[in-house]
Amino acid sequence: MASHPERQPAPAGAVDDGAAGQLVLLGIVVGAHGIRGQLRVRSFTGEPAAIFGYGMLLGKRRDSDAGRSLTLKPAGQPKGELVLASVSGVADRNAAEALKGLRLYISRDALPALEEDEFYHADLIGLVVDQVAGERLGTVKAVHDFGAGDVLEVIREEGGSVFLPFTRAVVPVVDIAGGRLVADPPAELLESGSAGEEDAE
Repeated sequence: MASHPERQPAPAGAVDDGAAGQLVLLGIVVGAHGIRGQLRVRSFTGEPAAIFGYGMLLGKRRDSDAGRSLTLKPAGQPKGELVLASVSGVADRNAAEALKGLRLYISRDALPALEEDEFYHADLIGLVVDQVAGERLGTVKAVHDFGAGDVLEVIREEGGSVFLPFTRAVVPVVDIAGGRLVADPPAELLESGSAGEEDAE
């Protein structure tokens, strides 16, 4: 979830996998931890541990897979965007390693409603970004949080990328239905390209 400042954050956020239709990607199993079947999961929720609050998830490797249902339970302290999880029926390292690469989805209908000026990352990624004067800046590739609030990574039309702080001042218009954002970034930010990332750190 991303929000303009002065808004309370929604319970969690998510990153969408467009190819999966109405499913929203909450995380990916990246490997095993220890010898008792624990999993290392990269969580895409606003707070990494929030992935445990969604109950039963659908695990799929490919869009064409029927998938398997599983419920994650916390098995340790999160480390950045990685969480440690246990799953019923996965009791040893070999079984955990067999799940590496499994993508964990939830139905979009199961996501909590958002307040005004709150947006799921899924709804921001892929939007075109126009400048106030009308010139096309690029397309949102990702939403990051380097520690000072949400930052949009925008792939520029002419190549390269720029990082825009997701604030009302820099991104005054968010038109999800229209598939676009309107940005008013400082000239020096565009000139430096990665200044948004540096400032956020």
